[in-house]
Amino acid sequence: MENAFGQPQNVVVLGGSSDIARAITRRLCAARAHTVVLAGRNRDLLDAAALEAREHGATKTDIVLFDAEDPSNALRTVSEAFAKVGEQVDLVVIAVGLLGDQSADEDDAAASARVATVNFTWPVAALAEIRRRLVLQGSGRILVITSVSGIRVRRTMYLYGGTKAGLDRMCDGLADSLEGTGVTLQLLRAGVVRTKMTAGRAEPPFTTGPDEVAKNVMRGLENGDRVIWSPPVLRYVFAVLRILPKKVFRRITDR
Repeated sequence: MENAFGQPQNVVVLGGSSDIARAITRRLCAARAHTVVLAGRNRDLLDAAALEAREHGATKTDIVLFDAEDPSNALRTVSEAFAKVGEQVDLVVIAVGLLGDQSADEDDAAASARVATVNFTWPVAALAEIRRRLVLQGSGRILVITSVSGIRVRRTMYLYGGTKAGLDRMCDGLADSLEGTGVTLQLLRAGVVRTKMTAGRAEPPFTTGPDEVAKNVMRGLENGDRVIWSPPVLRYVFAVLRILPKKVFRRITDR
């Protein structure tokens, strides 16, 4: 149950070994989250994330292993994570994602399906069970990490952007379905972040680090923002980009 200051104490992080998820987890624990269950496929990285959580104030951590390339395990993963918390879950973070390699993946059926599965199909399957459990509980919050890449999809990364767009739009409707249940869903629309996933790529304007994203998330959780933009200026940047004529948009972004 959230404490008297509205801060989540029992947290499940799906995709808990990602750099962004780890930064968010550290800040949540520093703000008095005491139970954290981290789920992902890399045991060593999850162990490191759990150690960080304890160093920042968590008193109980646990790990669940899963592979987001297989949506059939989503129900089992969510069920196991909730069971390991052992109490009401205050916050579920979905930080699952795969950037892929657009130039190599776009003509590869298996690779394209992998990007779609990790970025869209697995989270959708997991959200169905998360929704059911939190509504039954009568409380809780969901934070889903999407991307500004889904606001207007670029030719140069349409697999990633398109699948994130699908998740973003689906979650907007899911959030509407939660009204009156005691459960809320918030979206994190992040720009380019310096992480393992983006290492070696050119940094566009407004590139940030995981800690800055986490800081914006904590502010958004406190304010109850339906959509958390990171950095916040991207709200205005994409308000313009989404209405540009296609030829102008392509000229600006296809590089």
